[in-house]
Amino acid sequence: MDSMCRFGKYRVEREVLDEQRLEEITKRKPCSDAQPSLTEWLKDSLRCTVPKLKRSVVSSLPVLTWLPKYSVWEYGMPDLIAGISVGILHLPQSMAYALLASLPPVFGLYTSFYPVLIYFFFGTSRHISIGTFTVLSIMMGSVTERLAPDMDFLKMNGTNVTAEVNTAARDSYRVQVAAATTVLGGLIQVVLGLVKFGFVGTYLSEPLVRAYTTAAAVHAVVAQLKNIFGISPRRFSGPLSLLYTLKDVCSLLHHTHLSTLVVSAVSMVFLIMGKEFNSFLSPKLPIPIPVDLITIVTATLISKYAQLNNNYTVSVVGEIPSGLRSPSVPDVSLFGEVIGDAFAMAIVGYAICISLGKTFALKHGYKVDSNQELVALGLSNTVGGFFQCFSVCSSMSRSLVHETTGGKTQVAAVVSSLIVLVAILKLGPLFQELPKAVLGAIVFVNLKGMFKQYYDIVTLWRSSKIDLVRSMILYNFKITCMAEFVLVTFFAFVFHLGVNTVREIPGITIFRSSATLYFANAELYLEALKEKSGLDISKMLIYKRRLEAKQKRRERRAERRAKRQAKREVICRKSLRAAAQLSGPPVLSVEEEVSSWKGTCIDRNVPDQEGQDWSERENGTVFVIPTTLRKPDDNCRWEYLKSGDPDCTSLGWISELQDEDSTTLDSSSEDTLSHDLERVSLGSLGKWTWDIHSIILDLSTANFIDIVGLKTMKNIFHDFSEIDVDIYIAGCQATVVEQLELGGFFSQTITKRHLFASVHDAVLYCLDHRGATLTPRYEPSLVCMMFK
Repeated sequence: MDSMCRFGKYRVEREVLDEQRLEEITKRKPCSDAQPSLTEWLKDSLRCTVPKLKRSVVSSLPVLTWLPKYSVWEYGMPDLIAGISVGILHLPQSMAYALLASLPPVFGLYTSFYPVLIYFFFGTSRHISIGTFTVLSIMMGSVTERLAPDMDFLKMNGTNVTAEVNTAARDSYRVQVAAATTVLGGLIQVVLGLVKFGFVGTYLSEPLVRAYTTAAAVHAVVAQLKNIFGISPRRFSGPLSLLYTLKDVCSLLHHTHLSTLVVSAVSMVFLIMGKEFNSFLSPKLPIPIPVDLITIVTATLISKYAQLNNNYTVSVVGEIPSGLRSPSVPDVSLFGEVIGDAFAMAIVGYAICISLGKTFALKHGYKVDSNQELVALGLSNTVGGFFQCFSVCSSMSRSLVHETTGGKTQVAAVVSSLIVLVAILKLGPLFQELPKAVLGAIVFVNLKGMFKQYYDIVTLWRSSKIDLVRSMILYNFKITCMAEFVLVTFFAFVFHLGVNTVREIPGITIFRSSATLYFANAELYLEALKEKSGLDISKMLIYKRRLEAKQKRRERRAERRAKRQAKREVICRKSLRAAAQLSGPPVLSVEEEVSSWKGTCIDRNVPDQEGQDWSERENGTVFVIPTTLRKPDDNCRWEYLKSGDPDCTSLGWISELQDEDSTTLDSSSEDTLSHDLERVSLGSLGKWTWDIHSIILDLSTANFIDIVGLKTMKNIFHDFSEIDVDIYIAGCQATVVEQLELGGFFSQTITKRHLFASVHDAVLYCLDHRGATLTPRYEPSLVCMMFK
């Protein structure tokens, strides 16, 4: 028995299944589709073939997929400029963040060198900058100071009255602790990547990560107060340690070292003014001004020639050894004491990397492999730990510099690591007189962006109070140094995403998920939508951007060609006038030719037409050739070519699509060029975009949507609009619509006209709005309802 309904002029039929009919369908599956036995599966898995080996090697070393095709002409200069810019930014940040990790500054330089080279071979993101990062440096500092406190390295002076800290022994042991933690965290990441645990990034809600990093910024500020004020507070560990440390700092404020405070204040003012000036001139500057590096160089020179350490007892960085250190095996006996911290750093570092990597990948139209990113980051940490590096991940500031200065690939990272290498080998001793207060000021100013995240409280209060509660809980636990006990909140509320697709009324796809759209499955929802729709958006956007860049190059060439043609025309007219004044054979002018041929158009490709001989009339050194008209009522168009064989030059409408051919400046030809490029960009992408012009998202099963799900919906509208596919929402409950409004979902581009009470209404609108254009291409067909 069939149930039939009509959507406009299209007929939709659905088969109603009884128990007998359903049993017949389920028994149709042949035996050949049965799952293979364990023996067969093992044989297939262990079988080694050349294609299989090649795929394994390429998937393990992603650099092999793009480096052989690397275009030095196209990417070389942008990567060089980006690499130099990022390398300059590495130098101050690495030394400043080493202080956050309670390590000597030179180990920050090591951390900005070795892991960057490892990620070059194994990473899949083209734009993130691996190296030191504020949050991980703070986490590492809490570990090193907990296991190697100053109290354990006191030594008595000669009078046996006061004690001093043996900084050499303390720093040496802290380096061992940091290396052991880094290696263990890297091994955890590698293992998680090999067992395909990359999906863990799906459950790291953006509000939770932002709350964690905001709380970590508070720890960074408190940790740098001793360098800013020149005091020596005690360092506490355990719950509420931050509050105890802050209390001790306040009790020591009357012992503030004035010279150190002045250096800190001047450095902060200079940094803030420089960064604001940088932001103001950013649209006009090809690369940002390296304010941090200028501050460090200036402060070092002032400190050296003013003898700030000797005359005013301002604490300086001290000895920075030049050269690379030989690798060493970390102390495995420390693994048991740092395993919890290593796991926390492994998860947090991966969350920051994958979120930043996917942001750039979506913007530039490529894909980041979450599992391979875990392996790449893990290997970077593991290998780096053997060279006394501490934990690394991507940095937002350096990654933005990489992207905004035109960086295309990780070749820029190699260039930046070479700059760091030069600093390690030759420039390290020059920074020995750098005041630690300047590095503390750099950390302070660079945390401005994280403190802006406090505005998330207002945003979440308006849009999603559930996300606000989660974020505040994690924030408070991190502030009280008990975040390790609530890491399970990252993985809370995990549901299975069931996807239903309804395909297809011609040009329309209906997509329905059986789960609520929220942070734990938002990314899965987006990936499933792309897969079920059959549209490879990443490749389509890459191809589209290439065509746009190619069209811009053609337009620039056309402008230059127009100027040359105008100049030649002026020269030609002058020469004709000069020739008319001289005695000699008569020369036909261009104006006379135009007037004589006005109202007629003769195709030079047809030999029997009248007037064939004039198409190659020679006027001095210029051939005047009328091109073939596309329409009878078009005006004649002229091209002026230098002396030569006219037949060897392609003229006409088809030649306008070729880079090297001549192109006229008639407005209709430019419109045609744009139109043809649009057809090529839409039709050469494997999936013809006019096969699907509308996608309807059935949200009838969703009873709420959080801030991450809301941003995912915005990304869906944005991504599919790039390829001229309209998105509509149907079946939303009133609470979901209210949450969309509170979250600022609706705008000038996404209006409530995209919202429908039912799928039926949305289908009728799509057919009325865009379905008419498909009538000549498709015959009315039945809709097959398939639920997977």
